[in-house]
Amino acid sequence: MLQDNKTLLKPLLMLMKIRTLTGLCRPMVLGRRGAGLLALVALLLAAPVWGQLNSKVQYKPYIDLRPFHYGFFIGLHQQSLVMPNSGYIDPETGQQWMVSNNKFSPGFTVGLIGDWRLNSFLAFRVLPTMHFQSKTITFREKSTGQTDYQEMKSTYIAVPLNLKISAPRHNNYRPYVVTGVSASYDLTAKEQDNIAVKPLSFAFEIGFGCDYYLPFFKCCPELKFCFGLNDILKTNRSKLTDKSKEIFTKSVKDAHSSMLVLTLHFE
Repeated sequence: MLQDNKTLLKPLLMLMKIRTLTGLCRPMVLGRRGAGLLALVALLLAAPVWGQLNSKVQYKPYIDLRPFHYGFFIGLHQQSLVMPNSGYIDPETGQQWMVSNNKFSPGFTVGLIGDWRLNSFLAFRVLPTMHFQSKTITFREKSTGQTDYQEMKSTYIAVPLNLKISAPRHNNYRPYVVTGVSASYDLTAKEQDNIAVKPLSFAFEIGFGCDYYLPFFKCCPELKFCFGLNDILKTNRSKLTDKSKEIFTKSVKDAHSSMLVLTLHFE
């Protein structure tokens, strides 16, 4: 208790000394400007004391020194297929179908974390992940307005490889950014739909988050953007039994996956 009182009195004693020094310096060669400068220097020297008073107890101060650690995460994601229209017109029927995938349909995400510490600010991460989602693709005939729908249910197994770049820790907070690549495989790709996609896809990932240090573990909210690198549209529809559906595939120029992932990490 006495130690805390001494700590609290330090800034007051420092200010009293500043006032005394200022009064002594006025008749000297320094003048008022010099006395003000001396007071400013003294205030700067007292700043660390104020910083100590405002600091908080740091939870898990050595948790970031582990060479390797693991954890898990859960969250939500929104995946969409970027499919520009090719402008194809059926020579027999004259139909031209427009394709869109803009309905909001969030999915569920769960995964594991393997983190290797490289130095005080860098870490390499492997994050085996599963994504579950159902999205709706809309087809509209340009001249008649006729519409058709396809519900595409997907279960992805993804393996992101990320580099985590962390800022210096401040009390119990530490912001960071992540970047890397990932490979995904769709376990539920179907051949008989209007649009078929290749099961294997690759993506570039970039995101940010913040480590919150709690008494027993770290809790880290993270937002990540994933941009598909390869064309996943399956143009070879030799296994399609209803050949009238080929017009939907021809109406699309290519298809790239785009995903927004919001997760909560526990490490």
